[in-house]
Amino acid sequence: MWWTAVEKAVGELLPHLAHHTLAGICCTGQWSGSIALDHEGQPLSKGLLWMDSRGAGVIQDLIQGKPSIQGYSLRTLVPWIRKTGGAPGKSGKDSLAHILYLRKHHPELYRQAAIFLEPKDYLNYKLTGRYGSSYDTIALHWVTDNRDIHRVRYDKALLTQCGIEIEKLPSLYPATHILGPIQTSLAQRWGLSPHTPVFVGSPDVHAATIGSGAVADYRAHLYLGTSSWITCHVPRKKTSFRFNMAALPAGLPGKYFVANAQESAGICLQHAHRLLFAQQSLTAESYAQMEQLAHQAPAGSRGLLYTPWINGERGPLENHHIRGGFHHLSLRHGPEDMLRAVYEGVAFNSRWLLHAVESFVGRRLDQIHAIGGGVRSDLWCQIHADVMERTLLRVDMPLHANARGAAWIAALGLGWITPAQMASPIEREFVPNEAHRGLYRNIAKEFGKLWR
Repeated sequence: MWWTAVEKAVGELLPHLAHHTLAGICCTGQWSGSIALDHEGQPLSKGLLWMDSRGAGVIQDLIQGKPSIQGYSLRTLVPWIRKTGGAPGKSGKDSLAHILYLRKHHPELYRQAAIFLEPKDYLNYKLTGRYGSSYDTIALHWVTDNRDIHRVRYDKALLTQCGIEIEKLPSLYPATHILGPIQTSLAQRWGLSPHTPVFVGSPDVHAATIGSGAVADYRAHLYLGTSSWITCHVPRKKTSFRFNMAALPAGLPGKYFVANAQESAGICLQHAHRLLFAQQSLTAESYAQMEQLAHQAPAGSRGLLYTPWINGERGPLENHHIRGGFHHLSLRHGPEDMLRAVYEGVAFNSRWLLHAVESFVGRRLDQIHAIGGGVRSDLWCQIHADVMERTLLRVDMPLHANARGAAWIAALGLGWITPAQMASPIEREFVPNEAHRGLYRNIAKEFGKLWR
């Protein structure tokens, strides 16, 4: 279905390119997904995506042993951190977990698999007929040595430790590398030059980090979509086991970025809509209606507090079993309070994550670029600015940061631009409201107590 969607989109786009030359193609897509292909390049099953946690059990088998720290055997943990910068998440949602799950529970499928690809790399295979992945894409397989950012390679000891054959994994390149020209049959069908280059590209997180325009070291951005994160580029590899955070290879050549994830953000609003308005279909207008209703509640939601851990949590602490909910709910609370509490609850988790990121990079991040579908909400942006006590800079066309980042990767690969020229216009600035500072600081303390 992915490729069908691509073909449809290309068909709609090509008429608008009739008088232009297409200089290159660069894909981006969901990170931490796995597609098993047979020797003919055909999928053997549906893809396993980033929220698929069926591999949690096999990861537990892999990491356990004594002596241990936080459930990880030191014998396996030390090589992982030293070489990769991190370790497989216990939730079972990493690419490594997907592959090991298939190996244990679907051994015949695993045996038939010629290659395992991430979603973006599968699209590149369809475009070029070649298998390849980027240094940043492959990181969540936890089998690469990332210490030399210019020469990331598979590590034999880690492959043996994880039990994966190198033959089932794609060749590795920088994101700006040309994987190959577009396949002749596609070029003819789409009316493109057969010499059109296809770049290896980066997954969504890495492409969005570039597309946010905050590309200099320690220039941060907040992504607010289905999930959420706060990240920035950094010049060197580093790991914080305490905060479940690591500097992993970035889409920009020669750079690392701070990898973390807040499991649930925009999906909390979708869930709240299902709970409060079960008879109504969720549409684009629904979000505007929810925001309008939430505007009727005061800051602090009259004491109602929402924790967004409805699918567990990854950062800044990982707990796959924790669950969220409404706290201090009373008879005086109405739908407007509940909706505002959801907006605020996600922001309180962002505040918690921000402080962890600032501790990790060793500096305060004063201005934060904002991207993703969620930041189209003025209310949510202002709440984030107030709760985090940081200025939020909403990037122009925030929903298209991923596509912009992919385009810049291609432009960088073509030699058209430099990282210093990657700047996204700021559409609006949200400054913290000092009147809410004391209130939100007190609620933030309560938020931390609820986790404990």
